[in-house]
Amino acid sequence: MDKIEIKDLEIFANHGVFEEEKKLGQKFLVSITLFLDVRKAGRNDDLKESIHYGEVSNMVNEWMCKHTFQLLESVAQGLCEELLLVYESSGIKEVEVTVKKPWAPVKLPLDTVAVTVRRKWTEAYLSIGSNIGEKENYLNEAVKGLEEDVYTKVLKISSFITTKPYGEVEQEDFLNGAVQIKTLRNPEELLELSHELEQKAKRERKVHWGPRTLDVDIIFYGKEIVEEEDLMIPHIDMQNREFVLKPLMELCPYFVHPLLEKRICTLYGELKIRLNGSL
Repeated sequence: MDKIEIKDLEIFANHGVFEEEKKLGQKFLVSITLFLDVRKAGRNDDLKESIHYGEVSNMVNEWMCKHTFQLLESVAQGLCEELLLVYESSGIKEVEVTVKKPWAPVKLPLDTVAVTVRRKWTEAYLSIGSNIGEKENYLNEAVKGLEEDVYTKVLKISSFITTKPYGEVEQEDFLNGAVQIKTLRNPEELLELSHELEQKAKRERKVHWGPRTLDVDIIFYGKEIVEEEDLMIPHIDMQNREFVLKPLMELCPYFVHPLLEKRICTLYGELKIRLNGSL
């Protein structure tokens, strides 16, 4: 991936733990690395095909002067997110920001204190389902909730399909679909958002694999493998669930499962054979 670098941009702003730092302000040095494809700009010698680093510098200066934070971590995190959101349509995939504080009040001789944060857009695939009440409305509200989240962009939505319940609990048929997104949230934060959407739909977790107003599952988060007590990515049983694979066939039939090392179309074909004995 190509990159554009801005090194040690001097900015006078009001950030720090102590009140004097917030009132009087101090100098900060900000370095920014933008990861994007500059091939067209290089071939055509056209600034419109790239990023104007002067505009980026001014934006960073205005943002740092407008906000006040205690921690350098918050400054670097906020700048990364702001750059990715503001220049989202310009092709920036990833951003690295280093914020240096030359006059850090530690009462000891030092050159500078610095924090570096790197953030990027990650494509993810979610499975959504409902089998209580206005099922389609619950699914549409889930998509709307994703669209309204400032850190998430909805890229594609599959058709909604009616499927039989998974498991042994007797209940109504489900309406299921899949959503392709790109997000600045990490897997745990995306899980939090999923739970917020379920809670908004007044989901109750009384019976495992039981009826629900809304179910939002993270199926893939890029190519990452996450193994936590409350979160497994890729979804641990997705290869056995037609209501997951069939909508994914619309969105990403050639996506390769990072653990099973098989495409979605292959997993779907294998599941159909197991279920029906033929394609």
